[in-house]
Amino acid sequence: MTSSLSLTRNQAKQLLKTLNNPFHKFLSVFQTNASIPQPPKICVESASLRHTPHLFEKSPQPDLAQCNGLLFDYSRNNNNKEALNLFLGIHSFGLPVDGSTLSCVLKVCGCLFNVIAGRQVHCQCLKLGLLEDVSVGTSLLDMYMKTENVEDGRRVFDHMGERNVVSWTSLLGGYAQNGMNEEVLELFLTMQMEGIKPNPYTFAAVLGALASEGMVEKGVQVHCLIVKLGFKTVTFVSNSLISMYLRSGMGKDARLVFDGMATKNAVTWNCMISGFVTSGLDFAALETFYDMRLAGVKFTQMTFIPLIKLCANRKELGFARQLHCRVLKDGFNFDPKIKTALMVAYSKCSEINDAFKLFSTMHEAQNVVSWTAMICGHLQNGEIQEAVKLFCLMNKEGVKPNDFTYSTILTAQPAVSPFQIHAQAIKANYEKSPSVGTAILDAYVKLGNIEEAAKAFQQIDERDIVAWSAMLAGYAQIGDSEGATNIFMQLVKEGIKPNEFTFSSVINACASPTAPFEQGKQFHAWSIKSKLSDALCVCSALITMYAKRGNIDNAYQVFRRQQERDLASWNSMISGYAQHGHAKKALEIFEEMRRENMEMDDITFIGVISACSHAGLVDEGEKYFNVMIEKHRISPTMQLYSCMVDLYSRAGMLDKAMDIINTMPFPAGATVWRTLLAASRVHRHLELGKLAAEQLISLQPQDSAAYVLLSNIYAAAGNWHERRNVRKLMDQRKVKKEAGYSWIEVKNKTHSFLASDHSHPMSYQIYSKLDELKMRLKDMGYQPDTDHVLQDIADEDKETILSQHSERLAIAFGLIATPPRTALQIVKNLRVCGDCHTVIKLISLIEGRYIVVRDTNRFHHFKAGRCSCGDYW
Repeated sequence: MTSSLSLTRNQAKQLLKTLNNPFHKFLSVFQTNASIPQPPKICVESASLRHTPHLFEKSPQPDLAQCNGLLFDYSRNNNNKEALNLFLGIHSFGLPVDGSTLSCVLKVCGCLFNVIAGRQVHCQCLKLGLLEDVSVGTSLLDMYMKTENVEDGRRVFDHMGERNVVSWTSLLGGYAQNGMNEEVLELFLTMQMEGIKPNPYTFAAVLGALASEGMVEKGVQVHCLIVKLGFKTVTFVSNSLISMYLRSGMGKDARLVFDGMATKNAVTWNCMISGFVTSGLDFAALETFYDMRLAGVKFTQMTFIPLIKLCANRKELGFARQLHCRVLKDGFNFDPKIKTALMVAYSKCSEINDAFKLFSTMHEAQNVVSWTAMICGHLQNGEIQEAVKLFCLMNKEGVKPNDFTYSTILTAQPAVSPFQIHAQAIKANYEKSPSVGTAILDAYVKLGNIEEAAKAFQQIDERDIVAWSAMLAGYAQIGDSEGATNIFMQLVKEGIKPNEFTFSSVINACASPTAPFEQGKQFHAWSIKSKLSDALCVCSALITMYAKRGNIDNAYQVFRRQQERDLASWNSMISGYAQHGHAKKALEIFEEMRRENMEMDDITFIGVISACSHAGLVDEGEKYFNVMIEKHRISPTMQLYSCMVDLYSRAGMLDKAMDIINTMPFPAGATVWRTLLAASRVHRHLELGKLAAEQLISLQPQDSAAYVLLSNIYAAAGNWHERRNVRKLMDQRKVKKEAGYSWIEVKNKTHSFLASDHSHPMSYQIYSKLDELKMRLKDMGYQPDTDHVLQDIADEDKETILSQHSERLAIAFGLIATPPRTALQIVKNLRVCGDCHTVIKLISLIEGRYIVVRDTNRFHHFKAGRCSCGDYW
């Protein structure tokens, strides 16, 4: 930085134009005459100084004291633009300045965030040789720190000839303001080593930095030093201590400081209230507010904002209205921050009309924060279209959305297109923001577009744990355990510490049928090591994962170890037992839930009625359905009606199933008709099967299940002509039957099999094992049930087809690839046929194996010749 950068008359003229300086119209004199003219009368526009006689009115040649006096007056009254204009006029007229003048104007530049003017004043300081003045150097340092030019500020500090406690404090405060909190502590120690004794302002800066970094242990040491130096009686130092303790979650320590203060101001009380609200200590916040009122302390803006926030969090409409009345009484009703806080509180209390009335009265004060709060309020109250209209109106009004606006509006699916909002965010340069980027990828995940979600994820500059967890949740949603695992390992490599939501997402991904089973166990162990296994969301994910992977006992152990259970945990356990055919245990869990007065939802009763359905407990299912409606006031959803149709259909009560369908308050969906169609196939009800198939085909013309089930009904009835017609219709519509396949995991490797498959490397040994089993099964009196082969072929060929079903190939491979007595777990993408079910029961007895088979409907646990379903499935 050289003196060539100092202000010339032309530079001053241009800068004065920019600032609309009243001196500008008189500067033309300098173009023709170098002498200083008598300055004309200057209009002072500041409302606060309107009646103050201007220095140029008093004297044609004002002295330095007069110049500085008016300059300081402007600065003290926060008339910073007028102060800078005045300095430029003084400079342009060639009036003398000193260190006090430059210190003041540097402070003004910092307040205006005008680093250009600040640098030019810096040049003047160099030119006049005033940088040795400690007050000038400190003001220059402070200006650079306030304008976020930390490196320049540090250079000024390092080149200062004399540094006092004010200089050090300014440097510490600058680092703290710019988020460089670790450097603050290091500088604080260096300062003391150089023999500079901290003052109260030094401690305020240091405590703020320690609170931001959560270094409360160091904060306690600083507290001891404050006591030692006798500064504990300084009110603003105690305020900083209170803030640090509360931000570190140490409410009791904050209270001790508060109670020990001889003098408390409004900031002290507000600090306590705000800290308690932030820490979730709502009762303590209200108690402090009450004590503040009794103490006669005048409320300020910052008294009301945290309390209104408390009302929003707890949906306390009555108290919010009382605070609103007090705001009006105390004259804060025009404060935009308070109005915005009230808008949020009314919105969260479902009083969206009151919120909008407040928003409408803001007029010129409407900014991006209030617009975003209003959009968010409509979304929270389910008024998606209104939120989108507000977003469009906001753009028309010229209010530019910020990162929170984009993050909020992206949740308004399907009323908005993520692609369009994504494009807007790119144009506004927000797509790399962690909050916006995460919202974009989450929107794509909800659409099932994992590729676009991954692209959005890669675009985020500084990916935080929320972004990583959202990406993991995306992979979990589509059941891609490999993708989820890769993301998790990348997260760990980048040094990011997983939280409970990260583990929850990756464990949910491991619940996929195609995921390696041991993988889920490894993540469970990792969560235990990270001391996060007891978190509610992790426990719920573990229960679901173990239940879906066939280990219902492990799921129950996790459930029992939970110190605290939420609705998701109870529902997961009930649904898990239902899937595994343990109806009585599912109902026991439900009854325990009722005894603990847990709130229930439709998911709870879906699990309960499904358990009854899988066990043939028709009367119990009817009873719980009625309890749900009459006692818990839950309106049946399509899925609940589908469960009732399934309950009656499995029991062969097809007339009752039709009664449910006919009395539903909305048209039956595909799931209902598919359930009825499958039951018609089992119970060989041709006419009802045709009706269900027609309805299902009309709803989902490309779903192969409807055609296959209908053709099987015709085949079971021996009507081969109609069966061929259905198959021809499939060909005409290019509907392909889903191939049945099964897979088994052995030594962390998954092996897949199709019916009559010979592609496996151990195919010869597999078929040899099947032949061996065939002989042993016949010795036990087994006779193939060829009714399950719905083809018009010879019985001998039907027996061959049955013996080569995919699940039998998978079991045969498991028997030869694992040691004796090892449990086998098979997954099949279709329903297990009746003949295979009989065979697997016998194999479990012959081989002494525990075999778990998961098909599309449920789990079958085969042991010692029996199945957990009791042959009812």
